[in-house]
Amino acid sequence: MISRPRTLLSVAGVVVALGLALTLVLVLGDDEPPPPAPEAGLDSLVTQFTSGLSADQEYRSPKSDERRTAATGFAAVLDRRGTADFARLGFSVRDGVDPATGRPYTIAVNETGTDRAWGMYVIDRSAPPSLAVEVPHPAFDLRTELFGVDLFRRVPGAVLLVAGAHRKADNSQADVAHEEDSVFHVVATALAGRGLAQVQLHGFHDQNLPSTDIVLSSGATVAGDAARRAADRLTADGFAVCRAWEERCKGLEGTTNVQGRMAASDDTVFLHVEMSRTVRESPERRADVVRALTEAELAKP
Repeated sequence: MISRPRTLLSVAGVVVALGLALTLVLVLGDDEPPPPAPEAGLDSLVTQFTSGLSADQEYRSPKSDERRTAATGFAAVLDRRGTADFARLGFSVRDGVDPATGRPYTIAVNETGTDRAWGMYVIDRSAPPSLAVEVPHPAFDLRTELFGVDLFRRVPGAVLLVAGAHRKADNSQADVAHEEDSVFHVVATALAGRGLAQVQLHGFHDQNLPSTDIVLSSGATVAGDAARRAADRLTADGFAVCRAWEERCKGLEGTTNVQGRMAASDDTVFLHVEMSRTVRESPERRADVVRALTEAELAKP
């Protein structure tokens, strides 16, 4: 009478164990690994990258030999000839697919926690290189990195350049829009050298120019058709635009910008876009700006 309940319990235990095993097989499959984590969107990658920037972060300007390595290294990455030179500068390089567009890209990101805070560079691989989209002051000109990602997504073949340090870091030596000794400038120069137009995104405080939403200029270059098309599209979308080639825009013309000066010497297109804080804080206005710049066909001669 005592052994029978024990037998029943043993049988019940086997049944339970078999049921658990069968459940695990049904859930996991036969030696099937768990599904990979979904690819993070570019907006998340860029936001995570820029969120760690601050005025007191470590930064140093690359030396002349490092800038030469950056030039050869970026060209090799752009042309798919290898990543060794860029990796030597602390960059990690990988391929991915942006879930928002389904388009492949290559992304190079500087190492973290060191003074080699030299940027993030993303190359859209769905078309030949077409437009350089530049964000020189992330974490300072707030939200400009989001405009950069959105414009990058709208233009097949675009290359996105995001500075790797706050502009005030290292006593403002990290301000890549005004320092030629930077990897950012090396990459911009390489792209302009291939004939790519540059659009550079900035921000200003509303009180600096209260009656204006956006300031457009060509920096040190002569305003061409691309700049005028952009101004017309933005105006048509209801923005109050200060055209620096026609009027003074209270010091926001970008005439000392080193990428603009380089474009002037190369006779390539450079568009300096300054946006008010109100514009930058509005997702709806951001969409309008990006659409207008896309419709302006900045890559078109």
